Amino acid sequence: MVGLFVAYLDRINLSVALPSLSRELGFTGSRFAITSSWALTTFLVGYAGANIFGGVFTRWADPKWIVIIMLVVWSIATLLTGFVGSLFTLLVMRTILGIAEGVYWPQQSRFAKAWFAPHELTRANTMIQYYGQYIALAIGFFILTPVYDALGWRYLFYITAFLGMFITLPLFWIMLRKESEAPYISKSQVSNHKITLKSLGGKPIFFLVFSNLTQAMLFWGVTLWLPMVVKSLGYSGFKQGLGSALPYLTAVILAVPMSYISDKTGKRLLFATLGLIIPGSLMILLPFVDSGLLKLIIICAAMGYGASNYTPNFWTILQSNVEPASIGPAAGILNGIAAGGGGTLAGFIVGILLKSTGSYMPGFMVLGFLIILGGLSMMLYGKFTRKAVKLS
Repeated sequence: MVGLFVAYLDRINLSVALPSLSRELGFTGSRFAITSSWALTTFLVGYAGANIFGGVFTRWADPKWIVIIMLVVWSIATLLTGFVGSLFTLLVMRTILGIAEGVYWPQQSRFAKAWFAPHELTRANTMIQYYGQYIALAIGFFILTPVYDALGWRYLFYITAFLGMFITLPLFWIMLRKESEAPYISKSQVSNHKITLKSLGGKPIFFLVFSNLTQAMLFWGVTLWLPMVVKSLGYSGFKQGLGSALPYLTAVILAVPMSYISDKTGKRLLFATLGLIIPGSLMILLPFVDSGLLKLIIICAAMGYGASNYTPNFWTILQSNVEPASIGPAAGILNGIAAGGGGTLAGFIVGILLKSTGSYMPGFMVLGFLIILGGLSMMLYGKFTRKAVKLS
């Protein structure tokens, strides 16, 4: 959880730094929307491939040592970002950050599956793959914005790199245990295992891929641009930081009761499906609302409800329907396609529509339509997996 907290601070610091950074590196004015899209999504380009290949080719290694090595690499890249003097160097550092965090991500599913009983998995994923992420987003925007105002953009990268190297690295080294000690893992399964479509859950996994793609598009399409969106709604300074944090604070508050209810009832597919359809329906309303405050409330409700219902349940569904030795590869493949591909595409959808309309809301509305399609895809996944169980 702490590791993902720091990882997300290292992802979002650029969103906070972008106004001053863009002036210093020379891409303001008419160049801002498209060049910023490249700056914000380059991380995701490296992240996409690294998730896929990292999940597949690290499955024989102990995840403890993989996360330690990747943490060191991305912390150094974050530190060096604070010294960049050109757009090219910025893009290189963000790509390295994406590659290191992409290899890191699949290991979290391996930890969850190896250390927690099946009936605890939604709560486990809430802690390992969710809480650190959304606490970072809730606290990060709130804290990093005044730091940026007081010290300038470069200190955002110095501070977040320090947290990785001098806080998280010692914790990982001392506290994480070897995978061989885990109660729910069989190393013989991993060493002799071949990755096939069947081991990944069969053809229905494509419905999971599409649903996660649309969820990632909404998440990244909003998250990459959120501080600037909040500013465009009329908020600055402390209020801008608070407004940027509220969607994720809402998700953090809702996560505990929703994950408990999900584990208790076993209705994980239903919760995940509603976590796409309801947020999509809310986002479609944004262009038709005049009040900046009401727009922010809608964004908070959509992101908070969607994240707390979809994300932990999605990873639990995946871990419950994929062969144990394929957990890491499956997590890497799905997250790589979704966050890397979908997140990059979403960043450009919002940026291009911002350039043509002068507003962020048309892009958010398009993402709303897409995530509703993702909800329908989850419904089809449920239909075909139930049919497969009956046939077997």
